[in-house]
Amino acid sequence: MQAPVTLHVDPTPHAPALVLRPWCAEDATALVGISGDPALRRWTSLSFEREDEGARWIQEQERDWAGGLRFAFAVLEVTGDGTPPLLVGGTVLKDLAPGSPTAEVGYWTAARARGRGVAPRALAALTTWAVDTFVDDGLLWLEALHQMDNEASCRVAEKCGYAYDRTLPATPPDFPLDGHLHKRRAA
Repeated sequence: MQAPVTLHVDPTPHAPALVLRPWCAEDATALVGISGDPALRRWTSLSFEREDEGARWIQEQERDWAGGLRFAFAVLEVTGDGTPPLLVGGTVLKDLAPGSPTAEVGYWTAARARGRGVAPRALAALTTWAVDTFVDDGLLWLEALHQMDNEASCRVAEKCGYAYDRTLPATPPDFPLDGHLHKRRAA
């Protein structure tokens, strides 16, 4: 089992610091509010109408972390001015199996935080953590997958060293459009 960790990302001249930490029950209200964004619903499976739905999803993330199946992080902006951290996204390491040479990464950003470097900074932190934590267990490749029409996700993957590998055919209903597979060598 991988113990929960918190990752810190330094501020930039144009953006506050980020903290990546495992999801917790206190995130449910903000998660439900964010999940109403049409763009987020278009490209992710996040879609919650009520707080109890968000809370159940968070409980699944906590169980998956404890079971070593999926390592999902809430991404929060920390301004340092005394205001509480603000939920601005999520990132995840998934499909990691003992002895498997590959794992998948995922990321999303709340509408209010798009275009400010949140996703690439969070993905870079997740990537470093994944390599540092799992390369000795046989992890060789990290993969990022997104729908072809999600150009912003493509740019994030490329900024973080995930090179375009190939186009994959759609697999409805979970993946209704063709997608790009990006890969990054772990070591």
